[in-house]
Amino acid sequence: MSPAHQPDRLRPRRSCLAVPGSNPRFLEKAQGLPADQVFLDLEDACAPLAKPDARHTVVKFLNEGDWSGKTRVVRVNDWTTHWTYRDVVTVVEGAGPNLDCLMLPKVQDAGQITALDMLLTQIEKTMGFEVGRIGIEAQIENAKGLVNVDGIAAASPRLETIVFGPADFMASINMKTLVVGEQPPGYPADAYHYILMRILMAARSHDLQAIDGPYLQIRDVDGFREVAGRSAALGFDGKWVLHPGQVEAANEVFSPSQEDYDHAELILDAYEYATSEEGGRKGSAMLGDEMIDEASRKMALVVSGKGRAAGLVRTTAFTPPEG
Repeated sequence: MSPAHQPDRLRPRRSCLAVPGSNPRFLEKAQGLPADQVFLDLEDACAPLAKPDARHTVVKFLNEGDWSGKTRVVRVNDWTTHWTYRDVVTVVEGAGPNLDCLMLPKVQDAGQITALDMLLTQIEKTMGFEVGRIGIEAQIENAKGLVNVDGIAAASPRLETIVFGPADFMASINMKTLVVGEQPPGYPADAYHYILMRILMAARSHDLQAIDGPYLQIRDVDGFREVAGRSAALGFDGKWVLHPGQVEAANEVFSPSQEDYDHAELILDAYEYATSEEGGRKGSAMLGDEMIDEASRKMALVVSGKGRAAGLVRTTAFTPPEG
């Protein structure tokens, strides 16, 4: 079923802060942190006995909290548990207008996304909410989910992001390490490269965002920056953060540098001028010692878009060449 509303796949998600849905103190503190996205967690961060009450705590904080400037997400439990349908019904009926997305963990096939889409649609119609406004984030956490990631990415118009869940994934493939996010001993290359690229290709094939998972050594900010830098270099849009100290690092790593942002804006201006009547209607031109063309423009659009979303302001201006 295709929702009437197309979700916003371009929300800033440089930093996606995980907050236990059962912890009012953390839920209060999260509202004042500069994270792009906050997800209130009903899954791993909540003990089984705490989940029923946590649903109502999450509804209360979504409705009464000040989440200004943040994407508001709730991670429900996965479909193999008996908690999922009640998570969705309680949270969406209770706080649907103040919710942007639901995150579905441990997604293994497209049918699990379709099922969540249909349940959301029924709730929205029953409650009189705008149909399709609430997006879905799909978390890939095991081998089967990665093998089926293309179908998952195409499963619903509500889908906004594909998220890598490293801890469960490492366990599912018997990876030889206990440190989430670090390389396994004995392997001389990046053991996560194929996984990250596979997720990124599926996401980009369907105009979705790709989000890297958490780095559990929460006090090692330098280690976080290094790991985040790998996925940022590939083209990922952001990364989970588990501690306030990781938020600013994520925002910085997944934003262009001032130099790169200025350069991208100059490329756009120079190309626009070169292809204009005044600029000689040329298909390519020189910007200093660099030749730029339509492909350069496309690359510059990505960097300029991320820079603008991050609030960067230009420090240079384009001057047409003389003569």
